[in-house]
Amino acid sequence: MKLPSPELEASSSRTRTALLKRLADVVSLPGSRINAFERAMTADLLVDMLREAAPAERRKVAHRLAGLSEIPATLVRLLLRDEVEVAEELLVNAKSLSDADLLDCARMGRLEHRRLIALRREVSEVVSDGLIEAGEVLVLECLLRNEGARFSNAGVEAVVAIGRGDARLTRELLRRRELRPAHAYVLFWWADADARVLILQRFGVSRDILREATSDIFAIATEEGQIDELSARALGFIDPRQRRRDGLDGRPSLEAVVEAARGGLTSEVIEEIAYLSAVKVSTAAKVFADPGAEPAGILCKAVGLPKKALRTLWEGLGRGADERGLEQGLVAYDVVSVDRAQTMLRYWDWSMTSSLTPALLRAIGELGDDVREEYSVAKNTPNGAFTKAFGG
Repeated sequence: MKLPSPELEASSSRTRTALLKRLADVVSLPGSRINAFERAMTADLLVDMLREAAPAERRKVAHRLAGLSEIPATLVRLLLRDEVEVAEELLVNAKSLSDADLLDCARMGRLEHRRLIALRREVSEVVSDGLIEAGEVLVLECLLRNEGARFSNAGVEAVVAIGRGDARLTRELLRRRELRPAHAYVLFWWADADARVLILQRFGVSRDILREATSDIFAIATEEGQIDELSARALGFIDPRQRRRDGLDGRPSLEAVVEAARGGLTSEVIEEIAYLSAVKVSTAAKVFADPGAEPAGILCKAVGLPKKALRTLWEGLGRGADERGLEQGLVAYDVVSVDRAQTMLRYWDWSMTSSLTPALLRAIGELGDDVREEYSVAKNTPNGAFTKAFGG
C-alpha cells in the first residue's frame, strides 16, 4: 500500500485542524443562529471526526466547548470518557454538565476522572453517592474537603463504613455538617484519641427536651404497669436512670461488681456489669474489648461510677501499665456529662438491634471480630430493665 507523502500528511493535518475548529465553532453558535437539529447534526459529524483525531486535537475541541451553557450530549459523552487530559477540560471548566453526564463519567472513567469530579465547585448528593460507590479513599478525601459537595444521609453512612481505620477520612468526616450523632457514635469506635474527644464535645446530645415533653407519660406507664415493647424501648432511651436498682433480685451493687473486677475482668463480671448497667452483654463486651479506655470512661460516667472505678476496670483488663490509655479514658470521662454519656451508651446499645441503618450496622458489626462469640447474642436489653421497673 502506498503511504501518503509527508507533504500530504501535513496538508491533511492542517485541513483537519481547521475543520475541527470550524465544526466546534458551529456547535458553539447561539440559538439565534442555529436550531437544535442543525446543532445535533454538526455535533454528530464532529463526534465522528474526533474518534480518529489526536488527543491534542480532542483537547482543543473540549476546551472550546467547555464554556457553552449547553453542550450536545453525544459530544459530552465522548469527551468525558476520553483520556484524563481531554476530559479535564470539561470536568474543571464546564458548568453545564448534568448529574447524568458526571455519573456516566464516574462509572466509565478512571480514578483521576472521579477525583476531578469530586473537586468541582458543586457536587450534588446524587453524584456524591456515585463517587462513594467506588470506595476510593483519594476521591472520598477530595469530596469530603469540598465545601461545595453535598452528601445524602446514605452517602455519609457509606463513607463512615468505608473509612473504618482511615484517620484521614475520619478527620474530614468530623468537619462535615451532614454528620449526625448516630454516624459520629459509630465513627467513635475506630477514631483516634483526639477525634474521640472531638466527637464527645461536638455530638454530645442532651435528652432534657425529650424528658420535658414526656414527663407525664412516665406516670401513665407506671399506672398501667404493663406497657408495650415499642413504648418501653422509647421510654427506656429517655429515662434518666441508666443503671438498675442496687439489690435487684439479690444481686450485688454495681460498685461491688467493679471492685471484684480488680482481680480480672472475666466473662461473668462483664455479664454482671452489663446487667446492672442496663445494657446488652454484647455492648459491654465491645466497651471492654476496645484498645482505648474512652468507652469504659463513658460507661462509668453514664452509670454514675467515680473515676476510681475506671482505674479499677483498666487494671482488671490487665492494662494497668498503660497510663496513657487510662489518661485518655479519664479525659473522656471529664469531657462528657452524665446525660450525654447515657445518650451515647444507649446509641451503642441500639447498634445491636435494627435501630440503626444497615450501613452503620455492618460497620459497627465488623468491630466485633475480636469480641468473644458468647457476647454476640443480644440480651439484657435496657427495654427489659425499663419494663421490669414498671412491673412488666
